[in-house]
Amino acid sequence: MDKREKTDLAEIRYVKMVPVGSVNPNSPLSDQSKEEQAALLNRCLSDYPKGVIIGKDITIGRYMIGEHELTMEKVTYHIGFERKPSWLEE
Repeated sequence: MDKREKTDLAEIRYVKMVPVGSVNPNSPLSDQSKEEQAALLNRCLSDYPKGVIIGKDITIGRYMIGEHELTMEKVTYHIGFERKPSWLEE
């Protein structure tokens, strides 16, 4: 049986917003930028102190380029911590 600790929102003292993706067709993200975003999200959820997802915003952009429709998505995760991680740079 897997016992997971539940985080009380009253214990959250620091929130980091981590965007993943982009909705700007004039400045598409490189593969390296996408990997860096995913790596930061994973580090926030796995390194000490471990953060938890307390919310997320989803932004969708739809653009017409000639006869083609382009859809882009950005998800911003709200990661809550009991204290600000020392490894996190602002």
